[in-house]
Amino acid sequence: MDYTLEDAQRKEKLLKTVYSLQVKSGATFQKASPLLSNHPGLGMVTEDQVHQLAEKAKGICHDLDNIRNHLHFRQDDLVQQIPNPNGNRYGAVRGIHCSLDGAVYVTSENAPRLHILKHPGHTFQSLPCLEWKKKETFLPEDVTLTRAGLVAVTDMVSGTVRIFNNHSKFSKGEWLSIGKFSAPRGIGTDGSGKILVADYTEGQVHSFALDRAFKMQAARSVSNLQGPRYVSPAPEGGFAVSEECGDVKVFSSAHKLVSSITSKYHHHFGNPAGICSDNEGNILVADEQHQKVHLFPSSGSPICLVSKGLQRPAGIACSTQGLLFVADSGDNSIKVFKYRVQPYYSADVTPGDSPTVTPRRRAK
Repeated sequence: MDYTLEDAQRKEKLLKTVYSLQVKSGATFQKASPLLSNHPGLGMVTEDQVHQLAEKAKGICHDLDNIRNHLHFRQDDLVQQIPNPNGNRYGAVRGIHCSLDGAVYVTSENAPRLHILKHPGHTFQSLPCLEWKKKETFLPEDVTLTRAGLVAVTDMVSGTVRIFNNHSKFSKGEWLSIGKFSAPRGIGTDGSGKILVADYTEGQVHSFALDRAFKMQAARSVSNLQGPRYVSPAPEGGFAVSEECGDVKVFSSAHKLVSSITSKYHHHFGNPAGICSDNEGNILVADEQHQKVHLFPSSGSPICLVSKGLQRPAGIACSTQGLLFVADSGDNSIKVFKYRVQPYYSADVTPGDSPTVTPRRRAK
């Protein structure tokens, strides 16, 4: 077995505690429901007792959410470190995106080239950032994929978004210039397929769709942001944006402010940078100053996924396989962490009995 007797006893205690809460709340509900439905009053139950029970229940629910989250996630589980595919010739890694099939897209400072990596970190494809008509190179800042699967990057120097059209008349594909912005930094795609662009100096996030001719449609903007850096899709079709001045804001699909992570979770950032969300609706944020990555769940308290080993985290991305990719500009590498736990144990619970932990060996 791969755990100690103390671990097993602690697991047993946790399961019994949760089971006891389930049994007691179920029994109370069965007794209280018919009385409250048919009786005109509350008997001897006072308003103060109801209030105290509600507050305690809220606290217990929050504690259970935290237990569930801490069982589900893991900390500082570094599984791979990938050197910058551009080497040290240009600058440090910066933007990163992970596609549904596990391919990783990487940009670097001052490097006119985009690298596409396949597991375990080998370059699958390298796209030169060259505008063929003008024979001019450009420097990609951040990267994402459109709903159609096309590569999109921000170009701060030219103030535009570049889309790589691999079906153009040029045999090697063609980079198309989309829109005009002041200082486009982060880029992402929301749940409806619209492209999101964080405009740093203007303090805005722009969203727009593309038609078949690569023309901008239904363009909208969110303003009054303090140095927006990275942008990512958020739960229920909205988006989240990191602000250099120390906050992360979440907006709905209607571009209405839903929450400030600083206020909602009582969490204080140093300098929030890369941001992404996973399939479960959790928002992950890299803190460049504090050199950490935190996960903000839909229910429960923040969880520190990476507490050590980072020097200057920039862009981050997570995969459907439970991997977290961190572009660490400090040592010019991509660090891969496993942040989700695969269950190695099952709880065999028979109705009316207390739960027991059945050990199960890891798969070889």
